[in-house]
Amino acid sequence: MGTARPAHDAATVWDIATPASPGRLPGVSMAGFRARTTDLVDLSVVPFSAVTVAVNLGEGPLVVEDSSGRPQDGGVVVGLAPSGLRGHGRDIECLQVRLSPVVAHAVLGASSELGGTVVSLDDLWGREAERTRERLRAARAWDERFAIAQAALARRHEAGRAVDREVAFVWKCMVGNRGGVRVERLAAEVGWSRKRLWSRFRSQIGLNPKRAARLVRFDHAAHRLAAGHSPTVVAAELGYADQSHLHRDVRAFAGVTPTAVSAAPWLAVDDVAWAAPEYLSAER
Repeated sequence: MGTARPAHDAATVWDIATPASPGRLPGVSMAGFRARTTDLVDLSVVPFSAVTVAVNLGEGPLVVEDSSGRPQDGGVVVGLAPSGLRGHGRDIECLQVRLSPVVAHAVLGASSELGGTVVSLDDLWGREAERTRERLRAARAWDERFAIAQAALARRHEAGRAVDREVAFVWKCMVGNRGGVRVERLAAEVGWSRKRLWSRFRSQIGLNPKRAARLVRFDHAAHRLAAGHSPTVVAAELGYADQSHLHRDVRAFAGVTPTAVSAAPWLAVDDVAWAAPEYLSAER
């Protein structure tokens, strides 16, 4: 059965449910969230190297806004490395799914739209989005909800169009090396020119290869900072030139300092909700 555990952060207390075992689709992680407070929850979101689908299962709105301030509710898809993303609502209950961008390309029927944007799931799945959302809301237990979501994702993946094998290989190398890769070398390994790799990767993943590799490394850095490691240690571990280099990357992706990232409420629950994230697995 799915497990539910409380996780504390600076903003609220969450009940978090996770599947008892990995789903049948690699590169996908999911968790259920229920706020144990009636107060307004307003959180800024630290970017990570996955595409996110968030489905509101509560009675009230769960609003997700990007840097433009445009609100989305219901079912929301957040692409890679969004800028200024915030989520807010009361009595929150939602299902969150994180997908490797390699899987997201087929599951969501989208590609370049997934680079830093926030779109409605209805725009990508049409009426199937509302039908799936209704089934999820009608389910009485998280185990049932996870099964419904996994089945829907598997159907979409089977019917969707896979990324190029070369693109999947490059992403796998990026994840396996925590972003510490040279794009030119990867292009040579798959037998493509740098220009072709840049174009195909950008059109299917949503970011160009260099920025994608930086995002993977930043994701690891953010979690190391949140775990209490100093910026100096994190910079050395992950191959940044120096602490200033790490500081610039954190600013570029999160818009705040490494110290602020280390205390980010959104990261405080990650060790519970995403203890072994499939989206960061190098196996595809």
